[in-house]
Amino acid sequence: MTLQKRSVHLAGHATSLALEPEFWAALEALAAARSLRLSALLAEIDAGRGERPLASACRVAALQAKG
Repeated sequence: MTLQKRSVHLAGHATSLALEPEFWAALEALAAARSLRLSALLAEIDAGRGERPLASACRVAALQAKG
């Protein structure tokens, strides 16, 4: 399975985030369900992730939304 890399701006900094297509789809669905732009959802995840890597925090958020 190939990772899809996307560029995002978080907390005023540009970064790239690589996730599996299924996780991108789950995050996009979560953002839509919450009437948020994907960038706003990623900013929320980033702000609350603590020491966890951003990609891991995004995967966890996507899995929690499914459960």
